[in-house]
Amino acid sequence: MCRVRGVISMAVGLVTCLTGAATAQAGGGEVAAQASVQCGDTITQSIRLTRDLECPGTPEPALRIAGEGVVLDLGGHTVRRTGSDTWASEGIAVMAGSTVKNGTIRGFGKGYVLYGGRNVWLSRLQFVNNGVGAHNYGFSTFTVTDSLFIGNTVGMGSEQDASNGGFEVRSTLFIDNQVALGVNNAHTVNVDRSTFAFNDVAVVCFYGTISFTSSWILQNSAVASIPFFEGGYSQCAHASFLDTVIARNASFAPADEPVWKPFDFVLRRSQVRDNDSGIVVRTTTADVRSNTWQSNGGGLTLDEPLQFLQPTLTGTVSDNRFLRNGGDGFRVTVASTLTVSRNVAVGNTGWGIHAPGVIDGGGNVARGNGAGNCVGVVCTSP
Repeated sequence: MCRVRGVISMAVGLVTCLTGAATAQAGGGEVAAQASVQCGDTITQSIRLTRDLECPGTPEPALRIAGEGVVLDLGGHTVRRTGSDTWASEGIAVMAGSTVKNGTIRGFGKGYVLYGGRNVWLSRLQFVNNGVGAHNYGFSTFTVTDSLFIGNTVGMGSEQDASNGGFEVRSTLFIDNQVALGVNNAHTVNVDRSTFAFNDVAVVCFYGTISFTSSWILQNSAVASIPFFEGGYSQCAHASFLDTVIARNASFAPADEPVWKPFDFVLRRSQVRDNDSGIVVRTTTADVRSNTWQSNGGGLTLDEPLQFLQPTLTGTVSDNRFLRNGGDGFRVTVASTLTVSRNVAVGNTGWGIHAPGVIDGGGNVARGNGAGNCVGVVCTSP
């Protein structure tokens, strides 16, 4: 996979747009400028910074928010770690429901850490070169809007066995992170109108649920790691992609976890194009409808559920187009109650549709596939 300079320009452009448009408004009122804020301060009332803060990389946070309903407006400025690099350093630690907006958090072990509070918002922020950009150590869901995560080890993540809740991610860009988004500890993560580009892995769903809507997953080394640990302690219960573009990624899954293993898999009305590989999904329920899967290095394979789960694959694969992919366009490896209907498979190098043992819902069309058109369902070839 090639990384292009254009994506850096895109990120810089977004930063300029966000910081240039920064205002001192929050909750409909003016946030007072405060020139006397120092590293190590505890914030109990709404303020706006008037300068950058350069703070030592110690376990004591650069700033702590302890007031309910506080708005911390960075005013387009940067809170930056100085001194030695340490994972224990924290940028902004939050103990109460609050908002942080309009600036940059750079270079900390954890850039933003939620310890407590509800109605927590992050808006128009840039998280740059942190260990974890935004970290949930609490028991709440927080909302991130119009922000940028770039060059972090993990863009957003949570503490194993010490948190729950989740993330609402809206209109946010994740670029050049090792892991853009980590789903852990039964968290529910909903992503809307956001872009994941040039990350090593766009999302790791270790334990919880992940849903993408109207988003773009582009030119990452891997789209997702969705493992399953036998015994059922950690599992991705639900992985969903709706109205989403998945394109030009080097692989769907990393080499050390090459199969997606969610309980439920949903892919609807999405464009899956020009990726260098295909994907195998081991799931109990598949809802794959109205997608275009085109010019990928491989097709979509639905495999038998894991032994720990119920033994039967069920659901529907319908109204999809599998066009000019390497190998089979669509394959099912296990007899199941899956209904396959009204799909089009054209020009794949293997079979168009290879699905013995499924329920043939009719209306499937195939032609020009290298190994043959259809097995397990009847296809017309107009």
